[in-house]
Amino acid sequence: MKLENYEVHLPSYSIGDQIYDKIGPVCESYGKTVLVIGGRKALAAAYDKIASYVEKTNLQIIGTEIYGENCTYQTVERLRALPLYHKADMVFAVGGGKALDTVKCLCITDDKPVFTFPTIASNCAATTSVSIMYNEDGTFLRPNFFVRPAMHAFIDTEIIAKAPCQYMWAGIGDTYAKYYEATISSRDERLEHFTALGVEVSRMCRDPLLIYSAKALADHKQGLCTYEVEQVVLAIVVTTGIASIFLTKDFTPDYNSGLAHAIFYALTRYPVIEEHHLHGEVVGFGVLIALLVDGQKEEFEKVYQLNRSVGLPTQLSDIEITPAQWEACLDVIPTMSDVAHYPYQVTKAMLEDAMSVFEKKAVYA
Repeated sequence: MKLENYEVHLPSYSIGDQIYDKIGPVCESYGKTVLVIGGRKALAAAYDKIASYVEKTNLQIIGTEIYGENCTYQTVERLRALPLYHKADMVFAVGGGKALDTVKCLCITDDKPVFTFPTIASNCAATTSVSIMYNEDGTFLRPNFFVRPAMHAFIDTEIIAKAPCQYMWAGIGDTYAKYYEATISSRDERLEHFTALGVEVSRMCRDPLLIYSAKALADHKQGLCTYEVEQVVLAIVVTTGIASIFLTKDFTPDYNSGLAHAIFYALTRYPVIEEHHLHGEVVGFGVLIALLVDGQKEEFEKVYQLNRSVGLPTQLSDIEITPAQWEACLDVIPTMSDVAHYPYQVTKAMLEDAMSVFEKKAVYA
């Protein structure tokens, strides 16, 4: 059997509370001029610290730009038209997932060096080779995959620890989902080397969170960058990113998604999800349903207790979805692309049975 030809580009990163001192050694070989693009709040939180470290290097910041409001192709084109973008040798992307994904879509497509500076720990956008694209009205469009991630991620734990703690809180739900979705999607398959690595790496998306999440969130609320905070940040930003790269084959999320995300995307039809809830928060709810559908009662109990300990959803009302709204999604969820590569056909009856067990659990909890 002929071996397949493929390439894998893994993320490079630095982490710590004074890690911006690595900007010079890492970035100077890519040129001199830097354009900084990010979210408004993110730039307010991180720009001065970034600029103070850039002053110690041979780099020169030639401008800053607010990325926009959402990660859309229209936003990417607006940024591409900026004269400063074409003058810059490299771009520093600063912010949360949508800001980082926007700048990645701009720069990686153009083969311009881009470096990420995450200011919150809600997702793995800083290290992944994909951007999640949205329509102009804020609804999900599709993932845009690249052959490589950003050149390097500078993960400043001091800045992340001072950000609103709900972002890390939601990131926990999105991160442990990676383990469960990868292991279910790949079940009973003969896996290629990189996919098998991704499944094994994904365990580290769950295990540290079971141990450190409660303490990390308590420390985060006090603005502290403790060991526990760092371990949770690494799981959310780095481990999930590495797993995602290994689990994505031929630019399709074969093993990179699953029922929890199908539930999330189905529920985005209701404005309350986008307006009042975070992605990982709702995905964390979806994991509970997915585990019941899969018959993993022991794992369901672990995640249920973790969710209770940190305040992630343990019932429909926690995400402001009514039973009638949930019922209206049951024909849609099994058709989502996220469950196209699953070891069995997800059915409406499975979802109904899982919710029945889930509701009884909520009543007696």
